[in-house]
Amino acid sequence: MTIIAALVVALVALVPIMTGLWLQQKRTGNAGVVDIAWSFGTGIAGAWLALVPIEEAASYAPRQWLVAAMAALWSARLGYYILARNRGRGEDPRYRAYREQHGARADAKLFAMFQFNAVFALIFGALMMIAARNPTPAFAWTDALGLAIWLAAVGGETAADRTLERFKADPANRGQVCDRGFWRYSRHPNYFFEWLHWFAYVAIAAGGGFGYPWAWLTLAGPLAMYVIVNRMTGIPPTERHLLVSRGEAYRAYQARTNAFFPGPVRRP
Repeated sequence: MTIIAALVVALVALVPIMTGLWLQQKRTGNAGVVDIAWSFGTGIAGAWLALVPIEEAASYAPRQWLVAAMAALWSARLGYYILARNRGRGEDPRYRAYREQHGARADAKLFAMFQFNAVFALIFGALMMIAARNPTPAFAWTDALGLAIWLAAVGGETAADRTLERFKADPANRGQVCDRGFWRYSRHPNYFFEWLHWFAYVAIAAGGGFGYPWAWLTLAGPLAMYVIVNRMTGIPPTERHLLVSRGEAYRAYQARTNAFFPGPVRRP
């Protein structure tokens, strides 16, 4: 199979899945399923693209399996976390606000969003494929670095998610702002660690050196993720909702805590 054929197969699989889920959200009124679909879709696409035989691409099988495992485990953790978080809670406030903003055009806009997520899943999966196809015929220190970044990022995101879930589960914290654990040093440590995770594939791809020009493309992963969470569907709508639901408590939290990159607590 050629690289183009592999990418087309992945996209042909992703588009109808996203279309079916868009139809589901029309019935349920819950567009949050797109986040679950993106998480699982990206991981499955990335793992498959890492392993599928490519005619014109040299490869090193142990590295392919390493990247495929990283993609699958990252995807499973994130997807199941979002699935469990959303179960029984109704639609994410970001999507409720999106529906209110677009009114009668909301379903059409959501259809485009679901399809964009199919394309984004393919793009991020392709970046995993680039890392997996680094042709260096042995493990290198960059592979170990990539795995270390992956472990730190996925472990950090898991810890941040669990801290927030425990905080929300305590009735005494209703209406309060979580500033425990990583949340003390960043208002969105889950997004920070998700961004950091994409550098794992940059490191692994970089092991191919200047003889592997595709490696540079993996920088698109952390760059795109930074823009998405800081300028688009991540932090901005989340903070607008929290300012409404938490009020002055959240404004005080904003004043003392970095939005994205962890840093020391600022004193008034």
